[in-house]
Amino acid sequence: MDRKKELKRQFKETKSEAGIYQIKNTVNGKVFIGSTRNIKTLKGRKFELQAGTSTYKALQDEWNEFGKEAFQFEILEILKKPETGFFDEKRALEKLEEKWLEKAQPYGEKGYHRKK
Repeated sequence: MDRKKELKRQFKETKSEAGIYQIKNTVNGKVFIGSTRNIKTLKGRKFELQAGTSTYKALQDEWNEFGKEAFQFEILEILKKPETGFFDEKRALEKLEEKWLEKAQPYGEKGYHRKK
């Protein structure tokens, strides 16, 4: 029982990191760029794809076609948070994701996003 309490304590003390990630199809080079307020949840994105429940249809279709071996998950950037003062993490993460979408241009033949 002590082990379980220790693990809970460690989990609560571990700070979550927000950031931008990329899922890359190594067969055709297409990329998906996303953001998360907790990088540790990236395993959840992989689980969704494996379960066939991803809301990103084009990505899910190619995952089903090429298999998990054809995809790489990569953290592109961790959101830097100030030590003190107010910080709108959600808005800062949106801006960071916009920066990466602009940089990578993952639209059409290059990715799984649609132009807004």
